[in-house]
Amino acid sequence: MHQVTPPRVEQRLLRTVPSAGDAALLAEVVELRAKNEQLGRAMASHAVIDQARGMVMALAPCSSERAWDLLVGVSQHCNIKLRDVAAALVATTKDRSLPEPIQRELRRALRRLHAADRR
Repeated sequence: MHQVTPPRVEQRLLRTVPSAGDAALLAEVVELRAKNEQLGRAMASHAVIDQARGMVMALAPCSSERAWDLLVGVSQHCNIKLRDVAAALVATTKDRSLPEPIQRELRRALRRLHAADRR
């Protein structure tokens, strides 16, 4: 991972740059670093969501799309971000318990999924 320059340091660098060309270049570097950080966070949460999807697919034999829909539904019903629902589910593999609201909604969602399959 790259080292992030703290915002105060970036602001000080922007003020001490002698030419407009250098300032524009530095501003672009700062912007690119911010985008890079954001993409890194997105990739990390995407990996956790994919792991949770796999867990759902193993719990209730279903397609990847149905597992996605189930996780999104749990997220919406619990009013918890999808990445946080996924992280909580993945954390159960490390002996952590699933928070009660997520556990309750996941149970309901799995019941609905099984009922739909029986029809």
